[in-house]
Amino acid sequence: MTTAHLRRAVAMLATGTLALTVLPAAAVSAAPTAAPTAAPATVPTQREPRTAAAITAALNEDVKIPGTAWMTKPDGTIVVSYDSTVVGGKLTALTRVTKQFGNQVVLEKLPGKLKKHLGGGGAIYGGDYRCSLGFNVQRKGRFYFLTAGHCANEAANWYHDANHTNRIGTVHHSSYPWNDFALVPYRTGLKPGGSVNLYNGRSQDITTAMNPGLNQLVYRSGSTTGLRSGRVTGLNATVNYDDGRVAGLIRTSVCAESGDSGGPLFYRQYAFGLTSGGTGDCRSGGVTYFQPVYEALKLYGVSVY
Repeated sequence: MTTAHLRRAVAMLATGTLALTVLPAAAVSAAPTAAPTAAPATVPTQREPRTAAAITAALNEDVKIPGTAWMTKPDGTIVVSYDSTVVGGKLTALTRVTKQFGNQVVLEKLPGKLKKHLGGGGAIYGGDYRCSLGFNVQRKGRFYFLTAGHCANEAANWYHDANHTNRIGTVHHSSYPWNDFALVPYRTGLKPGGSVNLYNGRSQDITTAMNPGLNQLVYRSGSTTGLRSGRVTGLNATVNYDDGRVAGLIRTSVCAESGDSGGPLFYRQYAFGLTSGGTGDCRSGGVTYFQPVYEALKLYGVSVY
């Protein structure tokens, strides 16, 4: 069965306010013999820098516009990204919030529109949609697969074929928004392998799950665009999709397209994440975000094999 959301929120925009301190006026001497003095120079107030954690907390509270995202760079700078839909009043509101942090926040325009990579018609089918299987996992001799939570929210039953004649499993649990993962038990009698399809006639065995580091070389496998590679460009990123916020994501330079949602992010035998969404495509390039797989494994008590 599908549970709606384990954790709520996924980043949207409300305007922030600046707290201004009014300084007391200088006292005026009453002595008649006092010589006139020059007015003191006005000393501009200095805004105390905020920690990256404090800025992120403020963004989580104040920014709720679909098409925005943010992450913290190693030097503590916060990169706030926005897509092609954030224009006019939305962009003005976003700028109003971010400018209070000065050069601690950098605005970045993303190509295209931020969207979940959910498509119709491929690898696993549910309802009117096609997604990609992530990683096969097990617990106490029972076999499951992980995919994107936003895929599992669209359909309870998932199939090998577009005609929905070969059912592979029924969703046990999904978490979206805030997270973006789901657990689907394979129907009785199915015992899948623990490898990832490389779309070149070969597969990669997966034995270990972990979180990647910055600049890590990674591969993504998906039912629309096959095998693609890139680098990890950010960690603990937050994304505001049209229907909610997802936090704690891995940001990469790997391209992806509709139907690739749920597919695996990995390197050699190491499992890293599940495809969530992003901008661009595999012709012009783009930015793609992934749900860390380790979090899903821990919650569900399952393991890769």
